[in-house]
Amino acid sequence: MGWIEFALAMGLFLVSHRIPAALGLKEHLIRRLGARGYLFLFSLGSVLLLWWVIVAAGRAPSVALWDQTPAARLAVNLAMPVVVLLTVFGVAAPNPFAFEGRPDGFDPQAPGIAGLTRQPLLWALLLWSSAHLWVNGDLAHVFLFGSFAVFSLLGMKIVERRRARQAGPAEWARLSAHTGLLPGAALLSGRWRPGLAKGGIVRFTVALAAYAALYHSHEIVIGASPAP
Repeated sequence: MGWIEFALAMGLFLVSHRIPAALGLKEHLIRRLGARGYLFLFSLGSVLLLWWVIVAAGRAPSVALWDQTPAARLAVNLAMPVVVLLTVFGVAAPNPFAFEGRPDGFDPQAPGIAGLTRQPLLWALLLWSSAHLWVNGDLAHVFLFGSFAVFSLLGMKIVERRRARQAGPAEWARLSAHTGLLPGAALLSGRWRPGLAKGGIVRFTVALAAYAALYHSHEIVIGASPAP
């Protein structure tokens, strides 16, 4: 039953990110709720389904593939603050390149989080899944976090191609001139310099609070202490 629950939870999570757009449900909900209302509803559903997937993976029969090490636990603790920052600064930020961003208010000369990376949420997902894949060496969690790592990599490729096709070569070149897909690429090449964006302090404060809440609730919600 543990494997069945895990497969069901994983399947529903993946389907939930494809079916609404394929059936036209996404457009209908956006018309009824607005873009922000839909994003809130979609994000809430995704978080709940993700929690179920993680819990279901813990209930699946344990098949050890490698041992957990102190280095792996330390890596997770180093990665998670970055994951939270990328997520909080990425969601609903002016960013026409990412599915979690919004096109209105984007300034190509001062691209904000898109200057660091055009796909902050997918990089956060990749970093989160890769770090947790290392620290959880049993079969169910390898399936879980390995799938998310592959999902994030494929997602970057798909979203980048789709946004470039929708914008057209000239508009894409104009919008992306001071951005990069690889985190920090635009900074290292001199095409982007970080600055204090509007609402940046608020987002940073939210990120700190979110990280503290995740750290202290991890053992209660997930059943494992995040302490290194």
